[in-house]
Amino acid sequence: MDASWSNPRHVLAVVERLLSAPRPHLLQRFSEELEKLIPHRAAAMQTGDCPRSPLKVVGDEAIARAVTSAELRRLADRSEPGKPLVVDGVLGGLERRLVLFSSMPAVGKGAVLVVVPQDVELPAAELELGSQLWNVLSTDAGQRAADPGPDVLASNLAAATARAKAITDLGQTHAATLTTLLAVLRSGRLADAEARRTATDLAADALLDLKSVVDRDQALSEERASVAFAALRAQLADLVRHTEVDVDLVDPVGDASLPQDIAHTALTLTRGLVLAALDRPATTRLRASWRLEGPLLRITVRDDCPEAAGAVPARGLTERLTTLGGHWEVDAVPGWGTTVTAVLPLGVAEPPELRPLDRLNPREVEVLTGISQGLRNRQIAEQLQLSEHTVKFHVRNILGKLDVTSRGEAAALARDLRLEPVAHRSA
Repeated sequence: MDASWSNPRHVLAVVERLLSAPRPHLLQRFSEELEKLIPHRAAAMQTGDCPRSPLKVVGDEAIARAVTSAELRRLADRSEPGKPLVVDGVLGGLERRLVLFSSMPAVGKGAVLVVVPQDVELPAAELELGSQLWNVLSTDAGQRAADPGPDVLASNLAAATARAKAITDLGQTHAATLTTLLAVLRSGRLADAEARRTATDLAADALLDLKSVVDRDQALSEERASVAFAALRAQLADLVRHTEVDVDLVDPVGDASLPQDIAHTALTLTRGLVLAALDRPATTRLRASWRLEGPLLRITVRDDCPEAAGAVPARGLTERLTTLGGHWEVDAVPGWGTTVTAVLPLGVAEPPELRPLDRLNPREVEVLTGISQGLRNRQIAEQLQLSEHTVKFHVRNILGKLDVTSRGEAAALARDLRLEPVAHRSA
């Protein structure tokens, strides 16, 4: 091993370069650093945290073009998280000497890296250091996947089209397999016993590949609501244990499978809302819950902080929510507490054409009614038992949803509706 690897500054510099790599370039960057420890021809990675592109390969083009997800899945089954293994296995359609690095960090679903080394003899020290670097990178990648930004979420939605194409390609591949089976069974050049044996082998291989792809796609694209909420509970465990606020994390009502992007976003939104509520000094009790209602996931965080001014969700959370077609429902009553609900659709569907006013939720309709009556924000807040800050939040949403620039334009659109006058509410 190069003596520089015994220098802590050198090792930290390598780790810094790895962690600063953009996510699409993680494998390439890791391969470049690993080359200094273990010279290799190619490296292939399969991760459980990337629904867009779980399989990535760098290096020798002849190997990279031939690597399949089914091969990586079989090799992953042979790996041991945290322990480098040198094995003989199939990669790119050929039997090779391979190095397996596998990780299972506390956050995320882990990843396996398969390396095609240049040398037959591989020193244990280099293998161990390579495995430790892989664990560091996998932990960081898992954290990034669990808290994706709006741009990543948008591109993940676009990946649904790519997955549909992949399914079409898979169907064509198995159509070719069936055609081959028929050709074998109809062949007059093979004895009956040999034809049956050949057909059986072809069918068994095709079924194994199909099951591997289907299982992998489901694991990448879906996550049970209970599993996702358990991950949230684990992430907040230390905070809940040491805070003086009474925090109640209620298990989900309904346990359907969530698209992985929805599950990741639900974790981010819930965690953000809980932290925001805990940050308000007067909060003494807090309750977070998930409810699956048909095609929707409702994430509700309720607190008893009497100061409702800081109840509007942060802009970063709003971007994540709206990217997936969701919206907020905020009910802040001064002196009583705040309930913030994030409503997330579980699927991507073309919405029906709506009239502008149909885009408003019930609370926004109430606020718009007050606007159409000529009331100011303070008057609307008093009559609806909301804070003035919350009313401003709703007014801003109303103008955006109606695609207007002023309260007057919004009131003009509402004139055709028979809106009930804003009624006084008793707490």
